[in-house]
Amino acid sequence: MTPHKNTRRAAALAATAAMVVVGVQTASASGATGRADGPTPAPTGASARAAAINSAQAGAASAAGTLGLGAKEKLVVRDVIKDTDGTVHTRYERTYDGLPVLGGDLVTHTARNGTLKGLDKANDARISVATTAPARKAAAGARKVIWAGNGKPVLAFETVKTGVQKDGTPSRLHIVTDAATGKKLHQYEAVETGTGASQYSGEVPLSTTKSGSGFELTDAERGGHKTYDLNQGQNGTGKLLTDDDDKWGSGTNDDRQTAAVDAAYGAAMTWDFYKTELGRNGIAGDGKAAYSRVHYGDSYVNAFWDDSCFCMTYGDGEGNKKSLTEIDVAGHEMSHGLTSRTANLEYSGESGGLNEATSDIFGTSVEFFANNKKDIGDYLIGEEIDINGNGTPLRYMDKPSKDGQSLDAWKTGAGNADVHHSSGIANHFFYLLSEGSGKKTINGVDYDSPTSDGSTVTGIGREKAYKIWYKALTTYMTSTTDYKAAREATVKAANDLYGADGAEAKTVAAAWGAVNVK
Repeated sequence: MTPHKNTRRAAALAATAAMVVVGVQTASASGATGRADGPTPAPTGASARAAAINSAQAGAASAAGTLGLGAKEKLVVRDVIKDTDGTVHTRYERTYDGLPVLGGDLVTHTARNGTLKGLDKANDARISVATTAPARKAAAGARKVIWAGNGKPVLAFETVKTGVQKDGTPSRLHIVTDAATGKKLHQYEAVETGTGASQYSGEVPLSTTKSGSGFELTDAERGGHKTYDLNQGQNGTGKLLTDDDDKWGSGTNDDRQTAAVDAAYGAAMTWDFYKTELGRNGIAGDGKAAYSRVHYGDSYVNAFWDDSCFCMTYGDGEGNKKSLTEIDVAGHEMSHGLTSRTANLEYSGESGGLNEATSDIFGTSVEFFANNKKDIGDYLIGEEIDINGNGTPLRYMDKPSKDGQSLDAWKTGAGNADVHHSSGIANHFFYLLSEGSGKKTINGVDYDSPTSDGSTVTGIGREKAYKIWYKALTTYMTSTTDYKAAREATVKAANDLYGADGAEAKTVAAAWGAVNVK
């Protein structure tokens, strides 16, 4: 949340191919289907999803052969999504001679009859190295990997350096070095920054759990989400919030329960948004909740997602007076978890900007979905938490450059900007796709969104926009997707959802053109 690579073009394969995924049977080279009774219906629920992944894993060796992977390469299934038309999207990680391949992820797209329709790869290069025996000794704690994030794959070491970032956020910096020369090839930060009386949302309903003679802040209706009080600590989970009469907080920062109310409410709204609007059962799609920690550190002016604990953490702001627990902040942080379980966009370069933008897009969408009268939906990020100390929001989606640092449009070197600033390109795209260009007033907030090419964009509505982004993220983007590839992914998603070359797909292309992504 701090204010503060490349998917290659999908290869539309001309020949049919044999695939075994989620009940879609193999097809011969001539296109003949090897099964008379057709594909299995789309799975629903956490157990069905797990079964689909297991089924796909059973066919992973066959899939690797179909894709022409080398004998030392193996595929590990991360996710399976089946469209209503029977198309199956299977997301894989890769190993080479038993070593994890960083930047080796790929997604196959298989038609109802088993025909391989397309393929998205994080790197098109063939995965092969001369030897997996390093010429130099690894540093303590390093793991041996194949680095394929860009260019020719090489044998490498990955180390994780822990510490604290400049603003007090925990740091878990991943550094990849060439196993032969010791040269640094890549690095990224793994800690991603983004009835009760709440501080920002007024009186809100809470789902709690009876415990002894009192209640605990555990939401059994939403995967068992728990909210903990760190009591200004910086480690562990702290203490689970409890209350005697099930009336939580006072609406002021003087009551320690208030921040917990906002965090729990934000988590509930995010869960409900994903389930109601996108059909996703929990952040990871497995019906299990993340958890929240409030009152982190002393005057910590931030919030962050940590994938290692699958949890959100919130500071109390300057002077411990403004907890960073607004609805869109909660949606933002939890959406980092969604990204990690789907495209897993690397948190650096252009993919890092897309990672941050994804959290802003869904955080904003959650805020509109909540329809809270006190914290109304808008295209301003963190407008209630006053992180700048002057009443301005953290980021603006209609014209990102209004914050003084974010990019309105793509330019050469965009990937070198801080990911919270390069995210402006996709944030601006999302606003234009949703609402269009020019002046507009929404829920009492005035917007005036420009275009880099002077064009006029007519929006298709927020609901269609976030469904297109979700479809692109979960089925077409990979860990190294850049802005050009994001354009391709969202056009394909729009075609899938609303018809090939329809008004939605044309508006997606127009909105990207308006932020100089051609």
